[in-house]
Amino acid sequence: MEKKMRFGIKSKIIIGYLIVIICLFIAFIVLNSQISSLQKERNFIIDHDIEVHDLTNRIEKHLLDMETGQRGYIITGEASYLEPYNSAASSWEKDYNALYQLLNNNPRQQEKLEEIKKSIQGWIEAAGEPTIALKKENNTKELQQFFEKDLGRQYMDDMRSQFSSFRNVEKKSTETRATELDEKNQKIKIGLYGLLLFVTLISLVIAIVLSNSIVNTIKEVTQTIKRITALKGELKGRIKVRSNDEIKDLGLATNALLENIEERNWLQTNIAHAVTMYQGIASVDKLAEKFLFTVSEMTGASFGVFYVREENDKGNLFVKQAAFADRKGEAGRESFLIGEGLIGQAALEKRTFVINDVPDTYQLITSGLGDVKPNSIFIVPVLFEDEVIAVIELASLHEFTVLEQELISQVIETFGLTINGVIRRMEIARLLKESQAMTEELQAQSEELQTQSEELQMQSEELRMINEQLEERTKDAEEKSFELEAAKEDLEEKAHQLELNSQYKSEFLANMSHELRTPLNSILILSEMLEENAAKTLSEDEEEYARIIHSSGKDLLALINDILDLSKVESGKLDVLLAEMNMSELPDQIERNFSHVAEQKKVQLKINKAQDVPDIIHTDEKRFQQIVKNLLSNAFKFTESGSVTVSIQRVADHRLTTAMRTVDTDCWLEISVADTGIGIPKEKHQLIFEAFQQADGATVRKYGGTGLGLSICSEFAKLLGGWISLSSEVGKGSTFTLYLPSLSKGLIDYEKVNFVYEEVAVSVEEAEPETEVTEIDHPVQRVAPPVQDDENVFQDKRVLIVDDDQRNIFALKTALAKQGMTIMTAHNGIECLEMMKTSEPFDLILMDIMMPQMDGYEAMQKIRGELKLVDLPIIALTAKAMKNDREKCLEAGASDYISKPLDLNQLFSVMRVWLVN
Repeated sequence: MEKKMRFGIKSKIIIGYLIVIICLFIAFIVLNSQISSLQKERNFIIDHDIEVHDLTNRIEKHLLDMETGQRGYIITGEASYLEPYNSAASSWEKDYNALYQLLNNNPRQQEKLEEIKKSIQGWIEAAGEPTIALKKENNTKELQQFFEKDLGRQYMDDMRSQFSSFRNVEKKSTETRATELDEKNQKIKIGLYGLLLFVTLISLVIAIVLSNSIVNTIKEVTQTIKRITALKGELKGRIKVRSNDEIKDLGLATNALLENIEERNWLQTNIAHAVTMYQGIASVDKLAEKFLFTVSEMTGASFGVFYVREENDKGNLFVKQAAFADRKGEAGRESFLIGEGLIGQAALEKRTFVINDVPDTYQLITSGLGDVKPNSIFIVPVLFEDEVIAVIELASLHEFTVLEQELISQVIETFGLTINGVIRRMEIARLLKESQAMTEELQAQSEELQTQSEELQMQSEELRMINEQLEERTKDAEEKSFELEAAKEDLEEKAHQLELNSQYKSEFLANMSHELRTPLNSILILSEMLEENAAKTLSEDEEEYARIIHSSGKDLLALINDILDLSKVESGKLDVLLAEMNMSELPDQIERNFSHVAEQKKVQLKINKAQDVPDIIHTDEKRFQQIVKNLLSNAFKFTESGSVTVSIQRVADHRLTTAMRTVDTDCWLEISVADTGIGIPKEKHQLIFEAFQQADGATVRKYGGTGLGLSICSEFAKLLGGWISLSSEVGKGSTFTLYLPSLSKGLIDYEKVNFVYEEVAVSVEEAEPETEVTEIDHPVQRVAPPVQDDENVFQDKRVLIVDDDQRNIFALKTALAKQGMTIMTAHNGIECLEMMKTSEPFDLILMDIMMPQMDGYEAMQKIRGELKLVDLPIIALTAKAMKNDREKCLEAGASDYISKPLDLNQLFSVMRVWLVN
């Protein structure tokens, strides 16, 4: 039969597109000439107008650079400000000429440009060059006169106005060109719409012709599909197409799809049936029988055997569990080892065997009419966790199709999990039965043991009663000895712990003192130098700021000293230096230190000294003064109005208690500080004498303080053989009284002092108070600046500063440099030794003690020992300020010792002594 000519949909569509493309090509040629003309005009607007605006902005920028450079140079005198001025002065004319040339077709705008040029030249001649020349001549007076008139501002305002007018004209010109361009664009748009309409009509005609030829064929296919759909899922029907184009290919592909879907549906239906049929089965043999029956029914198999893996002495063995169409149990062998026969080989290789060429000696399939040889054999292993747990063999009179093979393969994918689950359940049931049997046996044995246990318990009860009587007698003796031993060990442990705590506390306070005094040293030195204002560069406010900083640093130093004093007192390491003290000077000292405080707070200061007070007493004057200053500071702090009264008198003989008479002393003094302040609650009288305790310890309180002052005063009073008592009434004021003996014969026994304190404290009447008393820092007095000698011994002296803190180095260098000294620095002992070996000799060394790598002690020892510089003055500077620091420094080789923070007067005085000597 002659092959029908193929005229496909692709050919039909291509012909239609060719016609449309030809029409579009003709339209493109027509529009191209119009668009080219439009493009030229648009390019002119872009290139010309943007260039005009750009050149205008650049000229204005040059003028701004010239004005900025001129003003910067006049203000600062820096020649670098003339660089933008000179650069702009040489560049603006180039941009002006370019702009003028660009406007050669616009004479009016060129005239405006000429006016702008005259204004620029006028500003340069009148304001730019003259002011720069005056600044170079440093003629400040004429510059000031010039800027009072400020002719340059008028030129600048004129130029801005001219540039604004110039831009407005250019903007209108640009808008005019844009309007003309829009009109041309509108005409092109109308022509484009006309061509578009023409091409659209041609395209519609072609589309109708082509669609009719395609749609008619598609309708035939659609009607066939609808007929198949109307059969409610029956996929037996097929599509028939008469046309010889892609629609026919679509029909054939659809028919193939229907066949594939029909096979998939059959496959999924049978898989779902196979999965659900073996649910609820509890034994492997029943599961195997059910599986063989179901699979044989689905695939048309006539014969089947099911082998399951079992473990024995020989290893894994596959044993027959079920058979389909078996003849008196003759179907297949009872078991196979792995690798034995096709069953064993399938288990070994974990793969499926399909045999279509069956030998004549193979097991025959028996029916009612006779025996028949199978045509195909299918052997498949069942896997669980990548292990073969079963093997299935099927035989059929027809060959197994690919679809049937796929069905069996998919069914056994999950069948391994089912077999394993059944085997596990069977194993659990077996173990459960064994467990029940063992439980019953254990229960019987437990009852026998319980009977024996009861008999033994009765015997042990009798023995226990006898043992208890013996144990009670021995426990009494053991408990007494154990208590004594425990008490002894506890006391020894506490004593050792107290010793360690005291050592750790001393080391901590020494290190903390160093860390606090090191930055404080720089603050005090630099603030004192600023306060002196030797160069007269600071204002009065700045001098006051420096005084406040210096005063605050002194306050902080006093607080550090208080903490160290309290620590020394508590650890018993505070030395008391007894000496004569002139009591006749005490009122003047109090007046001198606190009169200005009384004036500031508008509180009256009264000082009463009895006639019988001896002029000389024996005590530690430094600690005595510290107690009095703390008590007065607290009185002024908590007194807003009224007065603060200091009474100094001798305790009369009839007022001496028995305990006071036991103290070997010349006399007892009574120094009381009474105020009209806020008072102290009675329940807090003892609290305020404890360290870090205050009457009001809240974070939101009216009065500050650390709570150390009264604690330190109380401890100092005890060390000096006395005590402090308190009488206070809330709202009316407080009276602190210091009782102190004159220790002309040395310190008294501390236990006696404590006894006296307790006795007298009980006898003191206390009113009901209601306020807080805490420590107030000592009043800060300004340190006068160092007085320069007529002959400056510091001039040209070489001094080496050895310190690891850059702040201290900076402060000392600044202070010493002002005295005319040459300063060298080293950051540790190693650098110090290297510099002394390589540099010229030094006149004096300022040596810090705590430094990394090599400290000050070791460095001084090497200077005196290895370098043999025994006469070189070395002044040790340390921030630790602990006991024996001075002795350690002098033993290491220091000539003198000063503790941080440094007092410049003290430092200069010590340096002067050693440099002169």
